[in-house]
Amino acid sequence: MKLFLKRYSHAGIFIIFSMIYIPWFMFLEHTVQNSYHIIHMAVDDIIPFNEYFIVPYLLWFFYVAGTILYFVFTDKSEYKKLCIFLITGMTIFLLVSTFYPNGDTLRPSVFPRNNLFTRLVIHLYRSDTATNIFPSIHVYNSLGCYFALSNSEKLSKNRPLMVTSFILTLSIILSTMFLKQHSVFDVITAFILATVMYFFAYVIDYSIAAERIAVLKRRKRRYLDRNQA
Repeated sequence: MKLFLKRYSHAGIFIIFSMIYIPWFMFLEHTVQNSYHIIHMAVDDIIPFNEYFIVPYLLWFFYVAGTILYFVFTDKSEYKKLCIFLITGMTIFLLVSTFYPNGDTLRPSVFPRNNLFTRLVIHLYRSDTATNIFPSIHVYNSLGCYFALSNSEKLSKNRPLMVTSFILTLSIILSTMFLKQHSVFDVITAFILATVMYFFAYVIDYSIAAERIAVLKRRKRRYLDRNQA
C-alpha cells in the first residue's frame, strides 16, 4: 500500500484541489440566489429545448473523471498538464462567480414532452441552480479532456478513441445550450479561456524555461563573483 501511495502520490494534486473547489462551489450555490447578473444572448432564444441532450450532459462526469484517472495511472507528465489546465480554469470560474454573481433565466417552465429524459432534466434542475454559469465548466473541462487525449503520444494515434472523444465533447458542449443550462455566452467564454489555457498547459515548454532561468542565474552568480574578486 505504501508503495502504491508513493507511486501515485501525484494524484493528490487534483484531490486536494477538489477539497477546495467543492465546498467553495456549494457555498456559491447556496448564496447566489437572488441578486445576480443575468447572462443572456439573443441566440439563446432561438435554440430549442431538447431533453435528449441530458445523456451527453451526464456523461460529462464520467468523461472528466475517466480522463483524469487514466493519466494518473499511465502518464504523470500529461496528468500534470491536465491539472494545470483544469485547476486554473476552475479557479478562475470560482473567482468570477464570487465577484461577479451570475445566472440565467433560460429554463422552460413547462416541458414539451413527458418522458424519462425530461424527468432526468427535472432532477438536474432541482439539484443544480441556474446560477454560477459563466464560463461553462461543462464546456471548459470537456475541451480540457479532449486536449489531453489529443496531446497524448499514445492515445492520439487511436483514431476510434479520438473520434469518440470529439463527438462526446461536441455533444456535451451542445447539451449545455439545448438543456438551457447555459447561455451561448457561457460557451463562448469557456472556449476563449480554454484557448488561452491550452497555450499555458500544452504549448509552453516549462523545462526549457526552467533551464533558461537556471542559465541566467549562473551568469548572474559568475558576474557577482567577478565583481567581488
